[in-house]
Amino acid sequence: MKYSNFQTIDFSRNKRIVRLILMFSAITFMAGFTSCSGLIFGMYGMKKPKPVDEITIARYAGKYNIPPADLYIMDTSYVTWLLAKDTSLYKWEIHNHYQPLQALYYNQKGELVSFQVNCYAGGFPNLQWERDSIFTAFPPLEQTKVDSLMSLRKLLTFILPTANSKPIEVEGLDYFVVVQWNRFMGRQSKRLIRIVQQNSLLAEDVNVRIIYVNTDNNFAFATIEKK
Repeated sequence: MKYSNFQTIDFSRNKRIVRLILMFSAITFMAGFTSCSGLIFGMYGMKKPKPVDEITIARYAGKYNIPPADLYIMDTSYVTWLLAKDTSLYKWEIHNHYQPLQALYYNQKGELVSFQVNCYAGGFPNLQWERDSIFTAFPPLEQTKVDSLMSLRKLLTFILPTANSKPIEVEGLDYFVVVQWNRFMGRQSKRLIRIVQQNSLLAEDVNVRIIYVNTDNNFAFATIEKK
C-alpha cells in the first residue's frame, strides 16, 4: 500500500498547516476540556497516533466489527487537500473535516445531509454520540451544520481499497455513509462504529451502504512532522 508523500511537507513554511495541526492537538472532547494531556488521552482510551500498515488496520477493523468488504484507507493527500483550502472562507469546514472521528451521510445526489463529528459529541469518559436523541432516526438528526466542501464525489477520490474491499458503487443507493475511524482513538472508534451500525437498522425500505475508512496515517504523519 502506497501513501502519498505528506510527510515531506515543511511545516515551518506553512503557517496554515501548523495552525490547524495545533488545533487538532487541542480538540475539545467535552465541555471545559482544553488539554490533550497523556492522562486525558488514557481516560478516553486514546493512544498516540502512529503509522500503521494494512495488516494492522485489518486487525483493528476485526476488533471493531468492521466487515472486510467495507474496509478502506484514507490517502494522506486528503489532509494536504483539506489544509490547502482558504481558512478565511472555510475555517469551520476545515476544522470539522479534519477531526479523527466522523460519520458522513450522503443522499442520492451525493450531498452531505447528516454530519456527526467527535468535537460536538461531548461526554466523559466516552463521547456521547447519542445525546439529544440524535441517533433515534435515520439518517441521524443534525449534530452540526452540513456543508458543501466535501461532496461524496470528492471524498471518494481520497479513499483507497484494501485487499478485501468491495468496489464502491453508489448507483441505486439512497444513502451512502462514510465512517472515518482509527486505531489511536481506541474505544471511541469502536463505539461510533457500533452506534452507526445500530442506527442503520432504522433505515427501512431504503438502500444504504456503510464504508469504514481508516485515517491513522493522516494523523500519524502530521504528528511526526510537528515534532
